[in-house]
Amino acid sequence: MANTQDIRRRIKSIRNTSQITKALQMVAASKMRKAQNLALAGRPYSTLMNRVLVSLQQRTDSKLHPLLQVREVKKELVVVISTDKGLAGPLNTNLFREVTKFEDAQTSYVVSGAKARQFLVRTRRELAADFPLKDAPAFADTKEISKFCVEKFLSGEVDKVSVLYTHFINTINQKPVVQTLLPISRFDLPQASVAGTSAGDSDDPMIGYTFEPTPEGVLDIMLPYYLHYQVFQMVLDARASEHSSRMVAMKNATDNAKQFIKDLTLEYNKMRQASITTELLEISTAQMAVSG
Repeated sequence: MANTQDIRRRIKSIRNTSQITKALQMVAASKMRKAQNLALAGRPYSTLMNRVLVSLQQRTDSKLHPLLQVREVKKELVVVISTDKGLAGPLNTNLFREVTKFEDAQTSYVVSGAKARQFLVRTRRELAADFPLKDAPAFADTKEISKFCVEKFLSGEVDKVSVLYTHFINTINQKPVVQTLLPISRFDLPQASVAGTSAGDSDDPMIGYTFEPTPEGVLDIMLPYYLHYQVFQMVLDARASEHSSRMVAMKNATDNAKQFIKDLTLEYNKMRQASITTELLEISTAQMAVSG
């Protein structure tokens, strides 16, 4: 059974740990607000871009564009966006659980994040490229990932490109998502709801607009940019998810440490009280023996 000195030592150790987790929680909270604002700010722009591309697909023969051509999937490239550091709760674990669902024999991987690279190397999966990113990456940084994917797809080395990342829902909820990047299909460019238009209606969402010089020319320029922006938005979502998950995990760790300290303090006081009571009994017994 632990003595009072052992309990005091444990309380001191846990208090030091709680100070660290509290500091990490405050840092993550500060980064989380910035990352969330960036992730949410780009979604309206992404929605408008989707509407434009849906309209362009309706005005052109999409089968003629190489980025829209659907092929039999003999080889798939999967981009995995993870964190560089740990202490982010179950975020990476949930992400890697999705990785195990891919067929290793016909899948190669591109990673962004040290944790994903370590996981793929440890599980001996095919790693095609690694793109380290800053904590707050710029559009130009993430563009390198999408350019690599486009080159692999156009060269015929892969027939499909997917992205596995953590989609930011809110501070509490983050969900691992697999999204097809290439080939771009109609299902990857959903129509936003238009007033007076029912779901599944094929009406042009940009009716009344004219594309110059030609819809085909605009589509050639828009599709690569769309891919670059999609990857950028996914990275922002992953960063917002990372900082949110880390803040929640560190808050839980801090709260658990405080409760643990409270329980140990109570145990310490009980042992001290029992020790004092025993000493008083011994003194009383000795006094009675001397008096008798």
